[in-house]
Amino acid sequence: MNLQGNTAAPLKDDATVTEIMAHIGQNAKAAARLLAIATTAQKNQALLAMATELESNIPAILSANAIDVSNAREAGRDAAFIDRLELSEDRIMSIASGLKAIAELDDPVGHVIAHWQRPNGLDISRIQVPLGVIGIIYESRPNVTADAGGLCLKAGNAAILRGGSDSFHSSRAIHEALCRGLKAADLPIEAIQLVPTTDRAAVGEMLKGLNHTVDVIVPRGGKSLVARVEEEARVPVFSHLEGICHVYVDKSADETKAVEIVVNSKLRRTGICGAAETLLIDEALDETTRQAVITGLLERGATIRGDETIAALDARIEPANEEDWDTEYLDKIISAKLVPGIKGAIDHIAEHSSNHTEAIIAEDQSAVDQFFQSVDSAILLHNASTQFADGGEFGMGAEIGIATGKMHARGPVGVDQLTSFKYIVRGSGQIRPT
Repeated sequence: MNLQGNTAAPLKDDATVTEIMAHIGQNAKAAARLLAIATTAQKNQALLAMATELESNIPAILSANAIDVSNAREAGRDAAFIDRLELSEDRIMSIASGLKAIAELDDPVGHVIAHWQRPNGLDISRIQVPLGVIGIIYESRPNVTADAGGLCLKAGNAAILRGGSDSFHSSRAIHEALCRGLKAADLPIEAIQLVPTTDRAAVGEMLKGLNHTVDVIVPRGGKSLVARVEEEARVPVFSHLEGICHVYVDKSADETKAVEIVVNSKLRRTGICGAAETLLIDEALDETTRQAVITGLLERGATIRGDETIAALDARIEPANEEDWDTEYLDKIISAKLVPGIKGAIDHIAEHSSNHTEAIIAEDQSAVDQFFQSVDSAILLHNASTQFADGGEFGMGAEIGIATGKMHARGPVGVDQLTSFKYIVRGSGQIRPT
């Protein structure tokens, strides 16, 4: 069925940021009503068409990305920032694969969460429904444009995307491919809108709710962005705080696993939120394994900032200060500390974690159980790299981000987390007695 629908009246050429954003909000609200009744087949058709458009337009997307990368280098952005920003043919193909994976997911819309009957004969169901209009504010990662747009679409939501100025050209090229995919499936292109200005005032308008058209805001970026969103937002927020992620190596750890997991957690990609930032080592761990873990990091180019005991292991280790335990480096730097066993690790994480992702490397199941029961973070791993903190790796197709709050969505935010629910009550003439 054709769900192109009606859009708001065209904007004037001299429209202000406030007028532009209000227009976007109106169009998103109209699109959301149509998406809520779109069929699974139609949404999947759009997702697959989007993927095809991305694959078919790799040269154009790379050309746009080259402008952003060049501007970032001229602005003196660091290597970790460039890594988050830069696209390649493989990365674009991976983004397209993510959209295909989303198409293969079960459609959450209309799923019956619970069903029961009352003694008076009322039949009650709780079913999943779209949230409505989701505003996503993100910084340097152009892939979020496709990931967020695709996930919102599958869950029946309209998306308003406000990417960072650093990735403006890349996001716009990706967004154009998404719009062509929507059009191919007879869905409104207003289902996924990209804010057309880098003016920071546009963010302020989104946080006000765009005249009650935005239902949820999802920030994905650094501490300053999230802080601004949480302070100014007049609509609900799925918080995505920084990833101060810990790896704890217990005294029972296997040496080979410990070295490989710690190195991968830190160095596979240093600029992602799931990269380990602090290494905690049980003071009872044998010296050979302790040294192997430290040497493994150093030999692969990591800078270690250690406490006094760790620093004594190698002359290349820099002394850590108190700020290091609360720092998300997003670089080849890791803080390291010796702790008094599992309790010491849990206490340190409780004080310094951003509640994102923590891992324990151990063969002692009782230590693992204690870690899982006592650490209050969104994602906990046993004998696995923190870099698995990713919606795609969880089988969710992709993610908008990792939510670190405790309400509604927590951990990878995928299609299920982008829904709410409503109650359907069926009767046969029942009335409440007076």
